[in-house]
Amino acid sequence: MNATIAMILALAVGTYAFRLLGPALHGRVELPQRAQELLSAGAVVLLVALLATGALTESSDFAGWARPTGVLVGAALAWRRAPFVVVVLGAAATTAVLRAVGVA
Repeated sequence: MNATIAMILALAVGTYAFRLLGPALHGRVELPQRAQELLSAGAVVLLVALLATGALTESSDFAGWARPTGVLVGAALAWRRAPFVVVVLGAAATTAVLRAVGVA
């Protein structure tokens, strides 16, 4: 067995074990309140970083102004509690119109 297959198998077993531990330890392990707050904040920071990377970059370069503007329109619609379909269509339409008029 070569090293690549061994690494894939090790990662698969580790992932399965990690996912199995969640339900197995639920209710048995108590995290301190501060740790729970830090984990929640970390999840938010990770999602914001993922959003910023997807909205602002394309192939390691700036994506242009149309995509971030569409994301901002979608965020504004979501903040105003518009239905999800309206949020997605509003963001896509904004980006499409800006690209159609020549805003890169």
